[in-house]
Amino acid sequence: MAEGPVPAARRGTRTADREAARTPPLRPGDYTPADYAAVVVRGAQEAGVSPLLVMTVLHNEAYKPHHPLLELLWQWWKPEASFGVANMHRATFERVRRTHGLPGRWQDLRDDPAFAIRTAALHLKDLDRSLPGRHVRRYTRDELLALGYNAGERNMRAFARGVPPGPMARSYLRRFRAHRERAAACLADSGGPGDTATG
Repeated sequence: MAEGPVPAARRGTRTADREAARTPPLRPGDYTPADYAAVVVRGAQEAGVSPLLVMTVLHNEAYKPHHPLLELLWQWWKPEASFGVANMHRATFERVRRTHGLPGRWQDLRDDPAFAIRTAALHLKDLDRSLPGRHVRRYTRDELLALGYNAGERNMRAFARGVPPGPMARSYLRRFRAHRERAAACLADSGGPGDTATG
């Protein structure tokens, strides 16, 4: 189904963001989420979530190459692969797109890092809305949101009630905790805010 015309304000924002967020390098080892600190701050502020949360999720998702050509080849081999610097699957993207009226397509995440980061921040906002106000004390709210980003909303809510995460979710959580300090340093180096209330 064809998309409707994108409002001029949104077109302008996306063009400016795309220019500010360069394409990830072809060599996997040359990619660093720190390159997108300013875009992370903008996307997090628009969504009303913690920039530190978004940046730490980007660090967690930096385990694979994010160059558009490499992602296209990866998708040829694995059609349901996730796209973009924030590794988003099609079903998640479509849910966020419908909820927030986003322009663009899932494939655009591959070619537009700023759009991928904005979409990830909005997804984290949606997860935050569905997270109960009270949860087990062994996790911070940001840790539960990161688990939700990785394992899905239903699992996040179960973890919040005290259901133990499986091995993959536990590994994601360990990496999230390990990357937190590095993510904060990236934001500090860029002059952006390190955190907001979600902590």
